[in-house]
Amino acid sequence: MQLSDFHYDPYFSIVPLKHALQVVPGLNPDLIVLTGDFVTVPAFGSDSQARHAAAAAEPCAALLAGLRARLGVFAVLGNHDGASDVARIVAALRAHGIEVLRNRAVELPQDGARLWLAGVDDVLEGVADLKKTLRGVPRDEAVVLLAHEPDFALETAQTPVDLQLSGHSHGGQVRVPFIGAPWLPPLARKFPRGMYHIGDLTLYTNVGLGTVRVPARWNCPPEITLITLRQPAVDQKQR
Repeated sequence: MQLSDFHYDPYFSIVPLKHALQVVPGLNPDLIVLTGDFVTVPAFGSDSQARHAAAAAEPCAALLAGLRARLGVFAVLGNHDGASDVARIVAALRAHGIEVLRNRAVELPQDGARLWLAGVDDVLEGVADLKKTLRGVPRDEAVVLLAHEPDFALETAQTPVDLQLSGHSHGGQVRVPFIGAPWLPPLARKFPRGMYHIGDLTLYTNVGLGTVRVPARWNCPPEITLITLRQPAVDQKQR
């Protein structure tokens, strides 16, 4: 299960987040991934104001602490997180049982095989290192990559990663019929929402739960994504 772009505040974004947390247990996911932006940095402000935004990670993480999955709950940071106090945000998440993947991969046992879950640091903040993240991951084993910005898939597609899960776009928050989103953030303009195939890579862009700048959505509701991974059928000649 994927949730993304929380942008915690105690008035607006908390509402869809609480609704999502009521839905998740009934879906009984094996694995939960959170693809960044737990806080919101001000559009205009000082460095100290941006760092202070990290305080919102603590009540956000306290709510997310209720998430449970057999294989665990994992997260990556988004651009708002990376522009704030990273150490404080990571500490808040880890204190509530959420592991943060920062340019690294972990192996998850599954039915006698392994699924690798990898996560890069934020791309817009210039700290993503895909080569380091995938170091030690066998090329012939299944790999899911968490990367906040979906357009990073153009780089990911040059690697053996099978599935990239992203957020960041909010789907534009507002979508006009026959036109789409009037505005999308950098690195979310090629693949703004839903499923895409880039070569052998599958990408899914979640439109998120919270909002940023304007507390409104139109024709673009908050989203929880439940993804089922299936092993490809083996060709009879290869058995």
